Amino acid sequence: MGEHANESAASAPQEAVDLETAIRRRILPKDPRYQLAAYLFMYEALAYTQKKLGRDDPALEPAARHLTGQELLEGIRQYAHQAFGPLAPTVFRSWGVRNTTDFGEIVFNLVDHELLGKTDEDRREDFAGGFDFDTAFEGPLEAEPE
Repeated sequence: MGEHANESAASAPQEAVDLETAIRRRILPKDPRYQLAAYLFMYEALAYTQKKLGRDDPALEPAARHLTGQELLEGIRQYAHQAFGPLAPTVFRSWGVRNTTDFGEIVFNLVDHELLGKTDEDRREDFAGGFDFDTAFEGPLEAEPE
């Protein structure tokens, strides 16, 4: 997972509005299970994870920027822990996200509507059993390696 259909969609304000509009028009009417905020968070978590793993350089080939479902889930967990702390499960549930399988549904909704790229190996099942919402955000944040 990982290549935006429009490479700079998450960085430029006007294009971010276009991304939001695309999600509102293409995805939400067909699949209202998840709030818009869940989709926008996914792009933020994707960018966070690519940066953390050193795969955020636009000069890299798409295959080199790609994240597996498990890599993305770990990035989601870390980013949410930083952003929301122990309230992350509550925030996720308010968006309609109940478990990591829901993150896979969000990713593949974006893929199906050409708002995110994937490889032939990527599957919805890659997101199953990623982490337990009720325990993943307990304790202090892990220190960033220097």
